Formats: sequence, structure tokens, C-alpha cells
Amino acid sequence: MHCWRGLEDIPEGWGRSVVTIGSYDGVHRGHQLIIGRAVERARELGVPSVVVTFDPHPSEVVRPGTHPPLLAPHQRRAELMAGLGVDAVLILPFTAEFSQLSPADFVAKVLVDQLHAKLVIEGPNFRFGHRAAGNVAYLAELGPAYDFDVEVIDLHVSGEAGGGEPFSSTLTRRLVAEGDVEGAAEILGRPHRVEGVVVRGAQRGRALGFPTANVETLPHTAIPADGVYAGWLNAQGETMPAAISVGTNPQFDGVERTVEAYAIDRVGLDLYGLHVSVDFLAYVRGMLKFDTVDDLLVAMAADVKRCGELIEAYGRD
Repeated sequence: MHCWRGLEDIPEGWGRSVVTIGSYDGVHRGHQLIIGRAVERARELGVPSVVVTFDPHPSEVVRPGTHPPLLAPHQRRAELMAGLGVDAVLILPFTAEFSQLSPADFVAKVLVDQLHAKLVIEGPNFRFGHRAAGNVAYLAELGPAYDFDVEVIDLHVSGEAGGGEPFSSTLTRRLVAEGDVEGAAEILGRPHRVEGVVVRGAQRGRALGFPTANVETLPHTAIPADGVYAGWLNAQGETMPAAISVGTNPQFDGVERTVEAYAIDRVGLDLYGLHVSVDFLAYVRGMLKFDTVDDLLVAMAADVKRCGELIEAYGRD
């Protein structure tokens, strides 16, 4: 799959394509409907499928300081889109200048001049251009003049997550922030993941007999609520059952919020400096401060046992 960072990366002579545009943070099940339809129609028409997205999130440029927590970095989104069969991802740098493009100019410069769109597929609430003035109706009006069609996909998907609310990135972020990682997984179609480089922490886990990978998460990452979770630690191509701790380590009066993963029953792991990812499967308990370190150790042993049980049960489902 091609991954382009900016219009200048698009190869000369790029032909017609089927295009869909959006932030697509998380590539959740609603997004998958649109992207999957774009891939399907591209194959029917014998042209490539292209997903256009933005970096940074447009809200950070339009309203600085409002960047939402991200469910997946761009590399992860590209991997997920490749798994759906997408031929190319175009990540457009979203600058103040770019935000001033009128809807008509956006269509001409991006969809027509560079991607030579034959078909554009969007959800009903798609907005684009300066002040988000463009919508799917306007896009359809421009289509005949530029020789492209527009198809609108109803991405209304719902389930138990959020009490039956329609699936969305906003709902997913809320559930993650509340620690409802199982609800988030229903929307995403997979466990929520955070990633980053393993750095040296206070190394208290090692001293206590539960050495953890202290993950320095990427900027703006959507991190679950403080607590203990069952999940997986992914490193060097290996997926390991893990007990995951999120919080400030109140037992030792910590102040910095961290994500730490203990690879269950693994001895001698050295992950310092490696880029790893952590998948959150299930919430186990909230973050507590115990009366003594011995009480903490008893709780940690119980946590690890419970995490192992949850992971094993998940594998049997």
C-alpha cells in the first residue's frame, strides 16, 4: 500500500481513483463500512482506492489546544486500512493555510487535480473546506463538472457500547477515558491499543517481583482511566499476555501518569528502547493505595492471576 505525506508525494501520472476523506481516527466499525465500500467500488471500477486523512487533527489548527485524544496514530491507521484492502493513504498536513481552502478549491486541488477522483464515498455528515462549509450535497453538485460521482454510505452502527449510542470516535474516546475498554473494543472491532517506547522508570516493579515495561506513550494518545487491566504486550513480533497498570502509582506517592505492562510469567525480558504496543482487553480494578507494601504484593499477585484468567477466557470465545 502507498502512504503519501502531502500532495507532492503522489506519483506523476496517477490515474483515476475512488476516494474517501476523513480523520478516521481508530478506523472503527463505522469507518470500516465506508472504507470497505470504497475498496469494493474501486475493484469493480478497476481503479485504486485512496483514503485521504489529515495531520494534525483539524481541530488543533482551527481551535488550538482542542486536539482530541487519538485512538490510533497515523501509522497504525494505515496498517488497519491496508488490512481492509486500501491501495493508498494520503496524509495531508493540515496547516492554517490549508484550513482556508474553500470547499470548491479543496475539491479542485485535492480530488480533481491530484487524485483524479472517479468516485467519492463519504458518510452523510462529511464536512470539508473553510469553516467546514462543504457537505455531501455540495460535493454531489460539483461532481458532474469534474466528472466524478458521489456515494453516501449510512455508517449508523450500534450495539451495547455506550448504552446503544451510534458508534463513533467520540463515543470510543469517552469509553476509553472511563475505563470501559470492552465497550471501546466493541466499537473498534478489536481491543484499544496504545503504543510507544519503553523507558526506564523507578523500577519498583522489578524490585517487587513484577518487572514492567514502562511505555512512554505517543502525544495525544487516548489512555484508559487509571486502574488495572488485562491485555497483551506486543514487542518484537511477539504477543504476550499482560497485566497492565495505568496511573500515578499512588502507593509510592507518584505524580506522573504512566502505562506499565507486566508480561505474565516471562523472565528476563529486556525491552528498553524498543517501540511496543499494549492492547487493553478488560478492566480488572481501580487504582488503590494499600496500607502496606505487603498488601500491595498480595493484590498484585491476585491481579496477575485474574488477568491470566480473563485473557484465557477471551481466547476461548
